[in-house]
Amino acid sequence: MITAAVLGASGYSGAEVLRLLNSREDVEVAHCVAASSAGKSVADVYPMFAGMIDRVYEPYDPNNLSGVDVAFLALPSGEAMRIVPEIYGKVGRIIDLGGDFRLSSPNLYQEFYHREHTASHLLADAVYGLPELNFDAIQTATLVANPGCYPTSALLALLPALRNKLILPSNIIINSLSGVSGAGRSASLEMSFSEVNENIRAYKIGKHQHIPEIQSVLERAAGEHVSMSFVPHLVPVTRGIYTTVHAGLLDNIREEDIAGAYREFYRDAPFVRMKKEIPQLSNVIRTNFCDIHFTIEPRTNQLIIVSVIDNLVKGAAGQAIQNMNIMFQISQERGLQKEFAQ
Repeated sequence: MITAAVLGASGYSGAEVLRLLNSREDVEVAHCVAASSAGKSVADVYPMFAGMIDRVYEPYDPNNLSGVDVAFLALPSGEAMRIVPEIYGKVGRIIDLGGDFRLSSPNLYQEFYHREHTASHLLADAVYGLPELNFDAIQTATLVANPGCYPTSALLALLPALRNKLILPSNIIINSLSGVSGAGRSASLEMSFSEVNENIRAYKIGKHQHIPEIQSVLERAAGEHVSMSFVPHLVPVTRGIYTTVHAGLLDNIREEDIAGAYREFYRDAPFVRMKKEIPQLSNVIRTNFCDIHFTIEPRTNQLIIVSVIDNLVKGAAGQAIQNMNIMFQISQERGLQKEFAQ
């Protein structure tokens, strides 16, 4: 039996972790930690859990977590770097769903997250938790940095093409549309129904915190400098990310070369589905799948890639559980298939 703790369990990603773990007979959630909801029952905060989860949110106390096999940190950026040093070595494994350990450079972190990194001594220990890229390293990791939702969608779209030298490493354009749950559960005027409904807007152009994450992973995979632009958009849906990538094809690259490269790269990736048709958001909601489709635009000799995920599952909680499964030598698919009908 794996014992788990979920910190930040009252947020959207934390609640999704609880939902996915709830049906597992091989996992016991020993601690549901949520500072702002401490003392409240899980079912009061999320009525969908009534009759399913009979627990009360507890305040954070690092001593209570000693001996737990795995701790999921579903916390706002800036919180994990305070907590991880306190529980590192006390719990078996740590999976951070936030952004604090995704970048190897504390200077880049400060530039894009606008705060000093106070646990930079642990950055070298963190493994970037994209299973389709770092499966072997995740198996033995003590600290996994779960990828961001936007990066998951963009990286899965681009990695096979860059690694196999099918596209130019310059002037890559990534446009992503996200549902409003990506902003978290805290109330704000700009995320209110009247502001979001029947509206689409781009935001944080050129300064989004996921830019260095995407670029650094692509550069490691390509083995050279990669220049890219990333523009996120907010759309009036609750969950999901729809990414469209434009990249220049190298000369004499054929459709069968691209198809073969993607097929080989994702040969052992149970949650990546290559689609002949253009993917739809509705086909991945509440699943851990990433649907990918590519098209060659002969007029401009560009490769256009569409990648679709659920931001709360493959982009957060589902990928975190996929990482847990890998760490504990369990099938990647355990707990991430039949549970999505709820």
